Amino acid sequence: MTAVLERPAPVRPAGPATRARRLARRVGGPWTYAALIAVLAGSAFPVYWSFVVSSQTPDAIDSVPPVLVPGGHLFANIARVFDTTDFALAMVNSIVVSGTVTISVVLFSTLAGFAFAKLKFRGRNVLLLLIIGTQAIPTELGIIPLYMMMAEFGWAGEIHAVIVPGLVTAFGVFFMRQYFERAIPDELLEAGRMDGCHSLRLFWHVALPAARPAAAVLGLFTFMQAWNDFFWPLVVLTPENPTVQTALSTLASGYTTDYTLVLTAATIGTVPVLAVFLLFGRQIVGGIMSGAVKG
Repeated sequence: MTAVLERPAPVRPAGPATRARRLARRVGGPWTYAALIAVLAGSAFPVYWSFVVSSQTPDAIDSVPPVLVPGGHLFANIARVFDTTDFALAMVNSIVVSGTVTISVVLFSTLAGFAFAKLKFRGRNVLLLLIIGTQAIPTELGIIPLYMMMAEFGWAGEIHAVIVPGLVTAFGVFFMRQYFERAIPDELLEAGRMDGCHSLRLFWHVALPAARPAAAVLGLFTFMQAWNDFFWPLVVLTPENPTVQTALSTLASGYTTDYTLVLTAATIGTVPVLAVFLLFGRQIVGGIMSGAVKG
């Protein structure tokens, strides 16, 4: 008998529904989403509880079981915060410091990152290593000479004593350098130079548009770091010219701490950070995801 050879059935390409099911299995099942929801709830609960306590009377902090429902004293507690300390000035100072430092760090770090990644000059690698090496020096080690320098300039107690030392960071330069190294091919810059573009024009028209996602991520990190900075403003500023963090320290430094007052001020202090994330969240998430895909 003659053996009949059967041809294998042709493999049909998977349809959209099949690809979606495979993607869902790869991403994760219900337990993955349950774990993510639990992490989200655990992260958001302290913020929610601060809001709950800030809307209650001072004795709510000691109640058993703890209060989990907002009350009706939020605006009264907010008024108490602004009556107890100059919290309006603290908010303005923190917004000015964080905004100025963020814009400066993003601008200078983008310029320096582009230069270290795409421009050839003598001593480039040595200079980059020196910049990165400054991150190994503890911040506390330079507090005394930095304060002496600010006092020599006559800036002790002034808000620009907090702004000027943070105008550029080694982390920002290294972060943008690494992004430019992979995001922009050298051939694109060479083509621009052949068309007559100088380095500054290449940075403005080619590098800067490509760096928007990374700049958004760096801007968020810088804003949060400047907003939450406590040690240096505590050293160089006076209680009459505070930032949000030093004002919170003043509210908590009495003989007896009114935690309702402190948590009300902390709730007010989180509003600008949440507003920045809501305004620039799409750029920030896009920058993180583009880095993840490229890696």
